[in-house]
Amino acid sequence: APVAAPAATQAAPEPVAAAPAPAAAEAAPTEAHGGNVSDSSVRVDVTLLDRLMTLVGELVLSRNQILQFTGQAEDSALLAASQRLNLITTELQEGVMKTRMQPIGNVWAKFPRVVRDLSRSLGKQVALEMEGKETELDKSLVEAIKDPLTHMVRNSVDHGIERPEARVAKGKPAEGTLRLRAYHEGGQVIVEIIDDGGGIDPERIRRKAIEKGVITAEQGSRMADREIQALIFAPGFSTAEQVTNVSGRGVGMDVVKTNIEKIGGSVDVHSVPGEGTTLKIKIPLTLAIIPALTVATGGERFCIPQVSLVELVRVDPADGAQRGIERIHGAPVYRLRGQLLPLCDLADELAIPSRREADGALSIVVLQADGRQFGLMVEEVHDTEEIVVKPLGNHFAGIPVFAGATIMGDGRVALILDVLGLAQRARVLGGERERQRRLGAADAAAAAAGQEERQSFLVFGVGVDRRMAMPLAAVQRLEELEPGSVEWAGDQEVVQYRGELLPLLWLSRIMGVASSAEAGAKLQVVVYAEGGRQVGLVVDCIHDIVEEAVTLHHPVRRPDLTGTAVIQQRVTDLVDVRAVVRDARPWLFEDARTEAVA
Repeated sequence: APVAAPAATQAAPEPVAAAPAPAAAEAAPTEAHGGNVSDSSVRVDVTLLDRLMTLVGELVLSRNQILQFTGQAEDSALLAASQRLNLITTELQEGVMKTRMQPIGNVWAKFPRVVRDLSRSLGKQVALEMEGKETELDKSLVEAIKDPLTHMVRNSVDHGIERPEARVAKGKPAEGTLRLRAYHEGGQVIVEIIDDGGGIDPERIRRKAIEKGVITAEQGSRMADREIQALIFAPGFSTAEQVTNVSGRGVGMDVVKTNIEKIGGSVDVHSVPGEGTTLKIKIPLTLAIIPALTVATGGERFCIPQVSLVELVRVDPADGAQRGIERIHGAPVYRLRGQLLPLCDLADELAIPSRREADGALSIVVLQADGRQFGLMVEEVHDTEEIVVKPLGNHFAGIPVFAGATIMGDGRVALILDVLGLAQRARVLGGERERQRRLGAADAAAAAAGQEERQSFLVFGVGVDRRMAMPLAAVQRLEELEPGSVEWAGDQEVVQYRGELLPLLWLSRIMGVASSAEAGAKLQVVVYAEGGRQVGLVVDCIHDIVEEAVTLHHPVRRPDLTGTAVIQQRVTDLVDVRAVVRDARPWLFEDARTEAVA
């Protein structure tokens, strides 16, 4: 029987024996590649993924608690176990977060048809190019940016790219190009919408903004082209001449910016007239678990998303760095590497009693919001750790300075700061509307009725403890001059200034007081102009520029003083600059009038 079995096998027809061979040959490469397509993926309910993400968030919080407790322990075995738990939790967190990631190409899939239909309705020729469709970001963010991206694409086709005849007249191809580009950079997803259209004309935007009351004519004359172009994000602003199904519907770029900022992102515009426009969106990878810096003020802890953090600065009075903090119009600023950094105190903005000592060290957290930097003064700076973002209830919706909450390692709740909302509340971004909103009703009515006339003054020091001021309108410029630059011309001291000779007058000598300026220090000069002539008033130190409603007193009658007032709660003499110059150099402006008549 053992010999007969093989014989029977050999006697069988060859097609039957050979039939399993192809199947076996196909199975081998399938196993090598990890199974069929149906075996390599599985459908999972989104609710289950959200539940897993919530559990991983709770695990991260428990991990933070254990690490905080074991950091003070001396048991080596406990430390090793906690570190192992930390590594496993981190890998599990990364794996679960990847399950929520979706390629941005899912959002872009509808754009070819949108661009094709819109270009046909507008009589334009537009080619759409997409780069980086495989760039992934969190599912919740994919849904959040879908509408803003659609609006920006439609806006680029409508306002950006010109009609074929206009493009040919400018030497461009008749077909315009709209390019979508996505990539990762610095822990964020960058999405760019680039068109080769006509760009944004700053003068047209300036005229439209003045017509619609977005800015005043005076503000428009002082704004740079980049600031003018950013006005397309202002509420209620549109360049559409008439309402169509594409433009002028009241839903402008301000809605796009607001929706992107709600998810912790930012949007910027860069345009070259005649060449094209680039809209750049920066959004975080996820909103569930983010790295954040923990700070403390008044005994309370707050978290700042690391995506908004630029650097940390410590001001130590022992190093003499405290002098870097100055005040301009009553607002504190810090000189950081030669640039003025506006400051705001977290304790003041949140109405928390501060525990910082007057002569103690100061910690400044340099943040970035809306493309600008500002410094947040805090009492303590703790460590950076990953936090789980918990949304706030609906009854906190009206508080713009908080973006959420989290549970710290010790089980206590810490609020997450909304950097942009905090900057707007502190008015460090120069928002005029926010300033008007924060102005109380009584103060606004008083200002509108003109009950108190406020004036701007330059406050300076002359002598050891004498404070003086002059109207800011009388100040042409403020200069710092080297003592060695002073020369003599006849019987007066002058300096070479802007191609002319600038006469100098020392106010301390005119007022009959001893100067308090250090020997060899730079001269603080206030340039005063009249009738085409200039004169420099040398003061000992410049204190501040203030805007106050003052009441004049006349305790002493002097021709070179208009009176005395209380400015910044200090007695201050008001200088009559015109009288000072005419008494000291009566011939100076008489020569100017003679030349003008001639």
